[in-house]
Amino acid sequence: MNRQIKREIVGLSFISPWLLGFLVFTLGPILASLYLSFTDYDMLSSPNWVGSDNYIHMFTKDSRFWTSVKVTFLFVFISVPLKLIFALFVATLFTRNYRGVRFYRTVYYIPSIIGGSVAVSVMWKQLFGLHGALNSGLSLLGIKGIDWITEPNTALWSLILLVLWQFGSPMLIFMAGLKQIPKELYEAAAVDGASKASNFFRITLPMLTPVIFFNLVMQMIGGFMSFTQSFLITAGGPLDRTLFYAVYLYQNAFTHFQMGYASAMAWVLLLIIGLLTALVFKSSSAWVYYESEGGK
Repeated sequence: MNRQIKREIVGLSFISPWLLGFLVFTLGPILASLYLSFTDYDMLSSPNWVGSDNYIHMFTKDSRFWTSVKVTFLFVFISVPLKLIFALFVATLFTRNYRGVRFYRTVYYIPSIIGGSVAVSVMWKQLFGLHGALNSGLSLLGIKGIDWITEPNTALWSLILLVLWQFGSPMLIFMAGLKQIPKELYEAAAVDGASKASNFFRITLPMLTPVIFFNLVMQMIGGFMSFTQSFLITAGGPLDRTLFYAVYLYQNAFTHFQMGYASAMAWVLLLIIGLLTALVFKSSSAWVYYESEGGK
């Protein structure tokens, strides 16, 4: 046995725990869900092959499916841009040498650590409830509040605000990107008499486009898979106004025991995320600036 083969065997032995975990806990369930998406399976009896019936029913007969798609797209297309804008704004402030800035960085990042917990969801539900802190504050101004969670016109916005509150992760990534921008660019702009607004739109934003691209993709994927906020705070209501796709998938799988149909929904979600991610990657050549590639 030559040295090259020995090295390959040693390398495979080192990564074998990861390979085993990937095959058993990732690839296996993925392939199983693909098979189940073509079956009628209630977890209590053997799967019954039904072909494409689940997909046909989903696209032609299930109105709640289209409602969940609409709600999820609305949630993602509103929350993700607002979250990135706010994260970039705060990151810009925190890259300056203010007194106590390290403390505030930590404080502002804490919501992203605990944001998906049950306790935070319960707190948010109490905060925006009929007798919550928000309405108590409004009453001091002589304004009569409403139950923001159960009001159809405001329920989704209360969940969007929760997502905006959890801007810590993209904020840190933006801060790292801001620190990598060469100071010489700002010094040259200062010599030319450029204003702060000009510096931001002509230097900061173009140099940050790779970071914006990364944050956009990651936050978009996370947005489409959002579950906790809707499930714990509104349970998809009122009137399905906060029925996230993942929540409706969960309801079909574990409330109605339609595991085959839920598996089909999971694959449709995968295709939606994959298509949108591919579109973002395709468009990146027109707006993402890579210094190493001469701006291409």
